[in-house]
Formats: sequence, C-alpha cells, structure tokens
Amino acid sequence: MSQLDHNKENRDLNRLGTDYESRDAKKLSMMREDLNQCDEIILSALLMRNRIVEDIMSYKEKHDLPILQPEQEERQRIWLESRLEGKRHGKEIISVFKSINKNSKRIQARKLFRYNLVLIGFMGAGKTTMSDYFSTMFAMDSVEMDQVIARREGMTIPDIFEVHGEEYFRDCETNLLIELQSRKNTVISCGGGVPMRDRNVAEMKKNGRVILLTATPETILERVKDDHSRPLLENNKNIPFIQSLMDKRREKYEAAADIIIPTDGRSIQDIGEEIISRLRELDSTGK
Repeated sequence: MSQLDHNKENRDLNRLGTDYESRDAKKLSMMREDLNQCDEIILSALLMRNRIVEDIMSYKEKHDLPILQPEQEERQRIWLESRLEGKRHGKEIISVFKSINKNSKRIQARKLFRYNLVLIGFMGAGKTTMSDYFSTMFAMDSVEMDQVIARREGMTIPDIFEVHGEEYFRDCETNLLIELQSRKNTVISCGGGVPMRDRNVAEMKKNGRVILLTATPETILERVKDDHSRPLLENNKNIPFIQSLMDKRREKYEAAADIIIPTDGRSIQDIGEEIISRLRELDSTGK
C-alpha cells in the first residue's frame, strides 16, 4: 500500500470514529434532555404537593379538625409498597418518598409553630415521650437537655451531681438554654429543675412556648420506679416524697407555663392534639 493510500485509510477511519462519537454524543444529549424533562415534572409536582399540604393545614385549622393523623401516613406506606412491588429501584423510591414526607412535616411544623416548644414538668411527667412524638410527627429537631449535658460532661447526671454539685449542673442548664436561642422549630425537653430559676424561664420565653406537663404522684412513681438516672429520687421513690417535691415546685412550674396539660391515663396522640389546640388558641389571642 502506498503512503497516499495509507493516509486515505487513516482519514476514513478517523471520520468513521468521529461519526460514531457524534452519534453517541447526540444520543446522550437526547437522554439527558429526557432526564431534564423528568426533573421539571418532579419539581412542578413537588411545588404543587407542598401547596396542597399547606391548604390541608389551613382547612384543618379553619374547621377545627384534628391536626395529627398518623393513620394517613400508614395508608400512604401501604399504597406505596403495593405500587412498587416487584419494581426496580423500589428501595430508592421509598427513600425519596420518606424524604418528601419529612419535608411535608416540616412545612406543617413551620405553619403551626413559629417558635420552639419548651416542655417542662416533674420528672416522669412525659416530657421525653412528647418530645419524641412531636419530633416524629412534624420532623422537628429535638433537644433532651439532660442528655446533651451528660454527653458534653462525659458523665451521667448522678455523677455530675456527685462530682461537681447541683449548682454546677444548674449552671449547665442555664448555659444550654441561652445557646438554644439560635434554634427554631425545635422541641426542648427540660429537666425537672430547669423552671426553678427565673433566668431559665426568661430564656425559654424568648423564642418558645412553655408547655407544662402534669401527672399525679402515683403516675410519676409508676413511670420512674425502674429509672436510676434521677439523683433527686434515687433513694426517695415513694409517694410522700414525690408529693412534697412536686408541691415545692408547683408555683414556679405554673408561673412559667403558657399552657398546662395533664397526662394521666391519656394516649400520646390525645395529649399531642390538646397541646396543638391550646397553642393555636393562645396564638389566636396574640399573647
């Protein structure tokens, strides 16, 4: 083969390769355009969905309907699993829907609560339980003050009392409340002694509604009898002591509270609905 023929063959091969690359690039461009169209559809659907979520919340508020409807979330889970049965990428799609639902809950929380929810009450009154519930139902951040302090100090609450004394622990509580002023849409579960300091109450009310959860001494004892993380009760788990300590704290607790919610013999959902209803009433008065 002459050099001229050889050069021509190389040019033909290069042109063929370029043609294939051009077709590949064109095919990829078309598929990416299809993907972009899908993204546009998803974006439009999400914006519409979020508007509907807000409309549902407004309708419930206007007609005084229950806000918390966990059964609806369960119905959606069953529907989604049935639609995705045997489908590729089912797990990935379920993960996306979980994220969508979480963001919907945050939209609901921002509409309902323009402030933090600060839960106070005697140990065992249900603060941690209700904090977990609101965190789940509305995807709100939650802060368990005792847990945060224990983690930061690297020791249990009883050990902090023993090593540093109660006053040191109370200072930790105050400092944490000041720090939490930067948070929004957060459920804060306070230790039983937090409202006993006027400074703490002032910090709570700067950007939060204070919710006092109550229970009888008998209920408290039943709830904490197997809990050894409460130094003030550890050697005093009896009705008279609990009643006495509750009486000493009652005035401070009630003075700090924006609303008071009894928890004896009630379901978590029932307590949650009353908290929401009472807060809405309070907000409507502009107080």
